[in-house]
Amino acid sequence: MQTSVQNDLFLRACRRQPVERTPVWMMRQAGRYLPEYRAVRATTDFLTLCKTPELVAEVSIQPVDLVGVDACIIFSDILVVPEAMGMHLIVEEGKGGPQFPEPIRSRADIDRLRLPDPEQGLKFVMDALRLTRQRLNGRVPLIGFAGSPWTLAAYMVEGHGSKTFRHIKELIYGNPSDAHMLLTKLADAVSAYLTAKIAAGAQAVQIFDTWGGLLPPDMFREFSLQYIERIVHQVRKAGAPIIVFCKDCSHALEAIAATGAEVVGLDWTTDMADAKRRIGSTTALQGNLDPTMLYAPRDVIRRGVRQVLEKFGKGSGHIFNLGHGILPDIPVEHAREFVKAVKEESVGYHS
Repeated sequence: MQTSVQNDLFLRACRRQPVERTPVWMMRQAGRYLPEYRAVRATTDFLTLCKTPELVAEVSIQPVDLVGVDACIIFSDILVVPEAMGMHLIVEEGKGGPQFPEPIRSRADIDRLRLPDPEQGLKFVMDALRLTRQRLNGRVPLIGFAGSPWTLAAYMVEGHGSKTFRHIKELIYGNPSDAHMLLTKLADAVSAYLTAKIAAGAQAVQIFDTWGGLLPPDMFREFSLQYIERIVHQVRKAGAPIIVFCKDCSHALEAIAATGAEVVGLDWTTDMADAKRRIGSTTALQGNLDPTMLYAPRDVIRRGVRQVLEKFGKGSGHIFNLGHGILPDIPVEHAREFVKAVKEESVGYHS
């Protein structure tokens, strides 16, 4: 397997090492905003795409070729982990998103969940990583990812997306011991999964806590953050940088950094200058342009990029990204302008 990376800006920035310019990539960069992705997607359903390594490699690499990002993130879905644990997953785009027809509602349901061997129950992901790493041929680093235990549990208990998240909230408030049992099981499954991803070729991994912001600060620490920390402590032995992205959790930046992750991802509601003041001396920061700014004219996009760069200021330890995933109807030329602007405007901050 290729070991050297021609463009290692992303990996150096993760470790707060000097870089010539700020590296840039986008969450959800392999996706529907690209016509080339839509062409592949038109030939198959979503889960089949996720489980076909040849197709995964193709769509994962598309943003590297077409948009010019500095890192490739493997195309997948966070919910393949609960599926491998024994849950039935249905994904119908345009019909309410992913669903678990038989959600977790009892201790017996939790007990039935298995801890999968990633090279068996999730072998399609490992094969996709190996193939994508081979096809990248060292051009840019490859990122693997997983959902946080809390975010996975929210989907598994609700059965689908929700406005109130009634059932998972009922679980943590009414039966916290069962909630902790579920979250512990998920943390160990995610740890094994991310460790296997690194062994299969991922050069960094990101933990997505999409629903961390649903919880009050104390509950966030009890039901989300302690399990992210458990994962970080297990996965860091594999030696790859770990990024933790908790949406709507700026109240806990110091605690997130204290998990031991090399990088803390910021959503667009967090002030970059404030985040750097609070944790930037010890932890790299990733983010955090408002994704909807990519609807704006190109000069506005470039101005937004400059503002984020100015707030971070000079020095290493910044990976430019959006404050959440790129939206599916963003014009491709605007995504290219965003990446081009970061590459051009950031040089002066590293002289």
